[in-house]
Amino acid sequence: MKSNMLMFLVVLLVGFSSCTKMEEKEPFNVSTLSQQFIGAWNSKNSTQLDTLLAEDAHFVQGEVHFNGKSEVSQKWVRETMGTIENLRTSAISTGADEKIAFEGGTFTVDVIPESRELPRGQGEGNYMLIWKKNDKGAWKLHYAQLEDHPVEVKR
Repeated sequence: MKSNMLMFLVVLLVGFSSCTKMEEKEPFNVSTLSQQFIGAWNSKNSTQLDTLLAEDAHFVQGEVHFNGKSEVSQKWVRETMGTIENLRTSAISTGADEKIAFEGGTFTVDVIPESRELPRGQGEGNYMLIWKKNDKGAWKLHYAQLEDHPVEVKR
């Protein structure tokens, strides 16, 4: 009788544990989102960049903080796009779950001088991008933070 009861408990536990296992999903790769953003930036496609921004987007750089899609789009994307090119990133840390994803690392850009007589510059620094899913299930850039070092003259 004890062996039957023990066998019943083992079967019950094995069955229960197999029912409670979560479906294994392909891990989400946040770098694909960041590469979409970088590709749109490097091709100077502000319309595509706008579609990647969340309605409640934030941009932070030093003392600067832009809030909301409209302000971030105008004051960061459109006003900065003509001053830099060839954005490159190197991710150091990434992570994602069902609703939020992040990527942080270092970046470099070519800085376009205000005057043709001035030399081009090289900008670099650290970045953090946080992506969130909106109500429709689309990933949107919610938070971007850049901390750059002083621009160096390209030689």
